[in-house]
Amino acid sequence: MLERSRSLIIAAWATLVSQIIIVGTGGAVRLTGSGLGCSEWPNCVPGSFTPVAAQGIHGIIEFGNRVWGGIVVAIALVMLVLVIRKAAGRTNIVLAAIVLGLTLAQALIGAVVVWMSLRPDTVGIHFIISVVLVAVSAVLAWRIVVGTPGARTAPRWQSALVHSMTAVLAVVVFVGVLTTGSGPHAGDGGAARNGLDPAIMQHVHSWPGYLLLALIVAVVVAAAARGPRRHLGWSLALLGAVLVQIVVGIVQSRIGLPIGLVGIHMVLSVVATAIAVATVLSLRGTADAALPAARDAAVVQGRVDA
Repeated sequence: MLERSRSLIIAAWATLVSQIIIVGTGGAVRLTGSGLGCSEWPNCVPGSFTPVAAQGIHGIIEFGNRVWGGIVVAIALVMLVLVIRKAAGRTNIVLAAIVLGLTLAQALIGAVVVWMSLRPDTVGIHFIISVVLVAVSAVLAWRIVVGTPGARTAPRWQSALVHSMTAVLAVVVFVGVLTTGSGPHAGDGGAARNGLDPAIMQHVHSWPGYLLLALIVAVVVAAAARGPRRHLGWSLALLGAVLVQIVVGIVQSRIGLPIGLVGIHMVLSVVATAIAVATVLSLRGTADAALPAARDAAVVQGRVDA
């Protein structure tokens, strides 16, 4: 049974939160046009690891994102070391290794993005990997903080409904990346867009978004009717996050895509992803939490030595 030490729990939360934060800092780089504030990698400018005065605020923003990226790598490394030292189980070790590996890959991809002058396609790939990282980090955090998922505690149809909802969420995120790739905040100002009509793509993006909202409402209704209380709580949290996301999306498209709202919209997408992971996992009981209870029952019945 996993011993959930305080250090392990803190590391799990830090891993998830740091992966969400770097989506915001990376978004700030793109939205402020700071991606080339540091024209080289790993140096910021030729001959200097840090930005120089000539780089201005853009150099500071890009360098700050790089520094935070280093912190994220360090946190992921600590997470992996802890799950190994605490004998946290093979699955958790694999998940922590995936997080560290993808985080290191993101650093290299970030370098490629800079070298290719922030082309929208490379920026989009960079973001999608961040979404995957947040999802995997959320699974790892759940397993460390809550426990190993056990048997399903909801009927099969309810589980199918929740998984359908998460599939639509993935579609919404992907179409959102395509929509961004067609617009003004896709990458560097001089980089070619993906050729899609941004006005049309805003509508295309909204269609699966409204389907997602309908499915989440259905998930909430089902959870209220039958299902673990914890599942209802996470379903309501997801509904709230997606409602805010929809409002932000509508407002930003109506007032000319201000960078502040675009950044919020982007961060909310990964927050919703993390909550969706929790919504799925909350359909199951906790396997290692059930172990002591099973042992106690066996003791009472005299099947094991007290």
